[in-house]
Amino acid sequence: MILDLERIKSLVCDEIEKNGDKLISVAKEILQNPEPGFKEFKTAEIVSREFESLQMSYETGIAITGLKSSLDTGTPGPNIAVIGELDSLKVLGHPYEDKETTAAHACGHHCQIAMMLGVAVGLKTPGALDELAGKITFMAVPAEEYIEVEYRDGLRRNGEIEFLGGKPEFVRLGHFDDVDMAMMTHTSVPSDDCKISFGGTNNGLVAKSIKFSGVASHAGGAPHMGVNALNAAMVAMSAIHAQRETYRDQDTIRIHPIITKGGVAVSSVPDDVRMETYVRGASIEAFLSASEKVDRALRAGAMGKSA
Repeated sequence: MILDLERIKSLVCDEIEKNGDKLISVAKEILQNPEPGFKEFKTAEIVSREFESLQMSYETGIAITGLKSSLDTGTPGPNIAVIGELDSLKVLGHPYEDKETTAAHACGHHCQIAMMLGVAVGLKTPGALDELAGKITFMAVPAEEYIEVEYRDGLRRNGEIEFLGGKPEFVRLGHFDDVDMAMMTHTSVPSDDCKISFGGTNNGLVAKSIKFSGVASHAGGAPHMGVNALNAAMVAMSAIHAQRETYRDQDTIRIHPIITKGGVAVSSVPDDVRMETYVRGASIEAFLSASEKVDRALRAGAMGKSA
């Protein structure tokens, strides 16, 4: 039998176009209900609902919130995974920000899920799979954005996850074992040059969650009796910045710490300050070397203030 690819493409694309408004509606629904990684319970319910509407059986609760469904042609062949990411970022002031959590879909994952579902819609068209071989597996994965490291480390300590990202958890749990190729689309800024492009390479990273412990005291009446953990963090950040001239351009080292907890009251010397940072680089050797420098800077801040 000669494979009629153009006929299949036309069949699939026509069905996707026919369902375009519904797919856009799903994307907008997810946009308006942003959830950070490993907390995407509403989003998972939306994906479940859409799988059910397509009469596709599916598995839930993978890596807490992930889902998976498959279409089997019935003919032996490769297993192609189509991936969509469930989670949002946290972006204060975003037009679609959740006012309680500051979660916002600033990276387009709401579109990713709709595109993944669009592939399912197209391939569920009667006759679309007749001339194909293998299996198509749809994976809605949690926690692509590497944020809320302290929260995720708590999940890890509780034994709920082992890795802090959704795809590594899918790998650990064996859901990629029978996958021959995985693909995913991602939104980008508008371009006059092309409608679609292939992504480049990415830096690896070490993620750090840091706690500076000091001694609380009254900031106005008895500051000399306290140990200011926030000042320790500031010294550490200055030491981190002082290392930047030591990094080679070709290693593309990127270090960008944030303070996630800076104190509880202006009148109290901060005794519990939290920081998170990535140490990114173009090679494992480069970012591990930079990570050691960051660790020294963190220790310097703590030792300088006895924190």
